[in-house]
Amino acid sequence: MHYVYILKCADNTLYTGWTTNIEKRIAAHNSGKGAKYTKGRGPVELFYLETFEEKGRALKREAEIKKLPRNKKELLKNI
Repeated sequence: MHYVYILKCADNTLYTGWTTNIEKRIAAHNSGKGAKYTKGRGPVELFYLETFEEKGRALKREAEIKKLPRNKKELLKNI
């Protein structure tokens, strides 16, 4: 499975990413090793999650979400 996710950081900002292991990826973000953006902005919490069988579709969706303004991302909240 491939996952596209949005995290809410401790400073109330949002981060969008892609992974094949959501639990491991969130743990990496919370340990400061997930992404340059989330380092120092933790703890993070899962805000939104989509699941895909195909990697290409997941990456396309990640790119779509990253282009959205914050107010549109907030409308996606499903966690």
